[in-house]
Amino acid sequence: MNLRNRRNRPSAEVHTAALNDIMFFLMLFFLLASAVSNPQVVKLLLPKSSAGEQSVAKKTMTISITSDLQYHVDKQTVPYESLEALIQSKVVTGEELTIMLYVDNTVPIQNVLSVMDVANKLKIKVVLATEKIKE
Repeated sequence: MNLRNRRNRPSAEVHTAALNDIMFFLMLFFLLASAVSNPQVVKLLLPKSSAGEQSVAKKTMTISITSDLQYHVDKQTVPYESLEALIQSKVVTGEELTIMLYVDNTVPIQNVLSVMDVANKLKIKVVLATEKIKE
């Protein structure tokens, strides 16, 4: 026979205030991590390649060509006609510059070659960015 009164029993409670703080800090961490991961790249669908990532020089310039044939130099939209002058203004004598060329996979090859011609004219190395093939 149970002689204890049911009203005096301790109630079971779950405090979730700490869980809210944890979720907030996790969300903040992932937002900051995604913003810092590669801020100089315009989102593109890159062609696939089985080769690994290549090493590049210390000073790099990012040039992106989107599917609607817009040219971006370090996230700044630039018309093709002023591309050569902008690249030449960023070249410092005695310092090696490498251009990372990010091109959407739907862009005609002639547009890629025109940027490579400008770089060859200025004697700058060009690295074509690709996505690694997932096996």
